[in-house]
Amino acid sequence: MSGGEEGRLRNEDRGQDGASSEVPVIEVSENGPYVVTGLRELRVRRGEYLPLESVSYLCRCGGSKSKPFCDSTHIAQCFSGEPMATDEGEFSDYQGSSLTIHDNRAVCSHVGYCVRGAPAVFDKDRRPWIKPDEGDAAEVVKQTIQRCPSGALAYTENGERHDEWERDPGVGVARNGPYKVVGGARLRGQMKAQPTVAEHYALCRCGASGRKPYCDGTHLEIGFTDE
Repeated sequence: MSGGEEGRLRNEDRGQDGASSEVPVIEVSENGPYVVTGLRELRVRRGEYLPLESVSYLCRCGGSKSKPFCDSTHIAQCFSGEPMATDEGEFSDYQGSSLTIHDNRAVCSHVGYCVRGAPAVFDKDRRPWIKPDEGDAAEVVKQTIQRCPSGALAYTENGERHDEWERDPGVGVARNGPYKVVGGARLRGQMKAQPTVAEHYALCRCGASGRKPYCDGTHLEIGFTDE
């Protein structure tokens, strides 16, 4: 998957060769929004972007009426952004003839790209739920794994592990789900641990995750919506 599919960088400062001169930063403010600097656009749908200011504030309490932007609702509802869990789990390995798929259930955001992208390989109602050789071509499986927003999935091919991808930094919004960060945007602020995979991670947008600031799929349980 190309970087243009998941996010595009429009950095405030670029060198003469057009390359970005700084890494975008996402500041997890204490009990408040995500403060984003160094990005010019926010991907909301395929091919559709919202402009960002030089400093933009993205809702993380789930209550803003201006989603995905903050409208200070977190103050009225006394939102707590305190991280509640520190267990990052560990990867389980599922070996196939050409690929070994690595899965870390503890950091899954349950967006469902895997089960929709390669349903013969990823079947949540089956045990084991991952069977690398079931039906789908290896290229399809690799592309599906690259769409995983949280860092829960990776693969090894010919002895080389693949868990980060070459993509321009960007932030996307999953419908009724998390912020999808790609390209290694630097994360700092109110958190207890760095992302499992530095190049991409999923940030909670509903305000109820037990792994704040990371998404743990709670948006599905509480029926969070963009409306």
